[in-house]
Amino acid sequence: MPRIGIIGSAGRMGNALQAAITAAGHDYVGGIDKDGDVRALAAQAEVLVDFSAPTALEFNLDAAIHAGIPIVVGTTGLGERHHWLIDAAAVSIPVLQTGNTSLGVTLLAHLVREAAARLGEDWDIEIVETHHRMKVDAPSGTALLLGEAAAGGRGVHLAEEAVRGRDGITGVRKPGTIGFASLRGGSVAGDHTVHFLADNERLSLSHLAENRAIFAKGAVRAAEWLLGKEPGRYTMPQVLGL
Repeated sequence: MPRIGIIGSAGRMGNALQAAITAAGHDYVGGIDKDGDVRALAAQAEVLVDFSAPTALEFNLDAAIHAGIPIVVGTTGLGERHHWLIDAAAVSIPVLQTGNTSLGVTLLAHLVREAAARLGEDWDIEIVETHHRMKVDAPSGTALLLGEAAAGGRGVHLAEEAVRGRDGITGVRKPGTIGFASLRGGSVAGDHTVHFLADNERLSLSHLAENRAIFAKGAVRAAEWLLGKEPGRYTMPQVLGL
């Protein structure tokens, strides 16, 4: 029975995680939210699951390093510095970072990479994501994860090919770019579709999240898998053996 602690326990994902940990028969040792003592939590846990905020990531990683335990980072909205911090932490402890802990999305990203690798540049790639009205970042972490998968399949860098939020006279579509569109409203847990569009045919790969429980279940699966691993940076595809 792994002892699991939650960082960001007061949020929607925090509540779903508590239920998932209990359902899996594991030991939920507690959780913290803003201004909580993350080192005290880490001292009680065997693995941490972080769904808090980018501003807290450095403290959370430091606490995991201090306790010598793994951490699953599901926080979205991360920037270049955050990824540098994760790389640095992974020298000392196992860290699994992902923009989406859903097992279905993990497989979707694998399929997107495969499709992008096999279809030529005459197939345009557009990623459309929809989330609830309370989501604060766009594109979503999952959309960016799928964009990275598409870029990886083509052997390019997403930062150089991404096009976000077209508005006004944008001109014709530049070949090879990867477009993003973000919709916000209602209580949508998360819908993502990657469109591959060519002359006279289209291929669309989609994942629809009906409940946050799927993300919590995947995060618990990731936490289980991470226990006992050597220090390093890990990904959700490795959890599925992809």
